[in-house]
Amino acid sequence: MTDQRPARRKIVTTHALQAAVRSAKRRGRRVVFTNGCFDLLHVGHIRYLEQAKRLGDLLIVAVNADRSVRRIKGPHRPVVPQAQRAEIVAALGCVDYVVLFSTATPLPLIARIRPDILVKGGDWSVERIVGKAEVEASGGRVRTIPLTPDSSTTRLIKKIRSMRSTVD
Repeated sequence: MTDQRPARRKIVTTHALQAAVRSAKRRGRRVVFTNGCFDLLHVGHIRYLEQAKRLGDLLIVAVNADRSVRRIKGPHRPVVPQAQRAEIVAALGCVDYVVLFSTATPLPLIARIRPDILVKGGDWSVERIVGKAEVEASGGRVRTIPLTPDSSTTRLIKKIRSMRSTVD
């Protein structure tokens, strides 16, 4: 019987991710790393991840675990549980691996895998990007990708709430 959910094969543990990254680097492949909550996936996320993938050969997306999202976004987030968010991101063709993390920042993960390219959205200045020093110290680069205008999860949630209040 074949796996009916192939995206789930892309969701890996930190240990498995380290092994995959070592193997990819031995073969000369450039590893790109990004992270985020990816609570309600929207076109801004898609465009961002597609652009990140074009920067290298292997795209790793670290997804904030529920506890981490609550710490960043507040008690009413995430809307979508971590296992589902990870699977949705993993289903994207541009994504090679997804790993969940529950620390305040992805720094421990970045320090372990040492990606060749660390990417964040344009709302982050390069100087503020967590992991910058570690990536650059190992010869990597840090890049930002412009955000898609009028495309954010927070904006979507506000719109849904306002629509709901007019219906009620």
